[in-house]
Amino acid sequence: MQKVSLKAVQAFEAAARLSSFALAAEELFVTPSAISHQIKLLEDQVGTRLFHRCHRSVILTDAGRRYAEEVSAAFARIEVATRNVGRPQKSDILTIQSTPSFATQWLMPRISRFSAMHADIDVRLHASVTPVDLATEAADVNIRYGRTLQPAGTTTLPFPAETIVPLCSPALAKSSKPIVVPEDLRHHTLIHSEVCLVSWSDWLRQHKKVTLDVTRGPRFDRSFMAISAAVDGLGVCLESLLLAQRELETGQLVAPFGLQGLTIQGHSLTFLKARGDLPKIRSFQDWLFSELGVVTQNGMVA
Repeated sequence: MQKVSLKAVQAFEAAARLSSFALAAEELFVTPSAISHQIKLLEDQVGTRLFHRCHRSVILTDAGRRYAEEVSAAFARIEVATRNVGRPQKSDILTIQSTPSFATQWLMPRISRFSAMHADIDVRLHASVTPVDLATEAADVNIRYGRTLQPAGTTTLPFPAETIVPLCSPALAKSSKPIVVPEDLRHHTLIHSEVCLVSWSDWLRQHKKVTLDVTRGPRFDRSFMAISAAVDGLGVCLESLLLAQRELETGQLVAPFGLQGLTIQGHSLTFLKARGDLPKIRSFQDWLFSELGVVTQNGMVA
């Protein structure tokens, strides 16, 4: 089939939409005979009749109706694209892949600050425990937890060390069985965060005089769920001050034994070396570590 004329397709679309050669001619500022000529040309080019001519009216054939549906949809897309092309657009999209707990507990409450500072960058946040292949550009940066193998061609920047301490609701700490010293935990439920790099067994090794049954208590495979359970008064969790910073600042959680504890190298930021100097990645890196820098070892904003 020979290449069709766009002018003929335009004449057909108008005539099909308006069910009239005369109205199509009026819309396109041509004569009805010009519309008739263009449609006849198109029918010759596509090799099938598109309209039934019935005296002064025209009716689409079955083939013409199917063609009109496709052509009308295509013209509608062109209209939308034309309408949007002149609108101000964000210059870039930053895709962040993060562990669910860091995304929920730390990043989401702060991401508006980054957007306010970088109005030309839209943020797309994916929360997943599955590592992302940065080489496929499925994400620009990857925030991971724990020790992970650094893929070839990437740069990994560790976050500041995180402090892990027991945390509970204020009501639980001041209950009929108050929590003042580590031995008091014997009277309370231990909440286990199975992904945390520090377990209750590790904590007990630092408190050798304390005996606790670490085999009991609810277990969660996400830190944000363990923190939420502690806020709800379910028991005492052992979690990162970084992840629980918001709950500590709002008074939803307290650290009954103080804010000193085991420190770990928890989270890190990874991106492709070849793309590290892209403005959107450089801007996010600078903002992220600036935000992390204001978090002191006690989990509060300096």
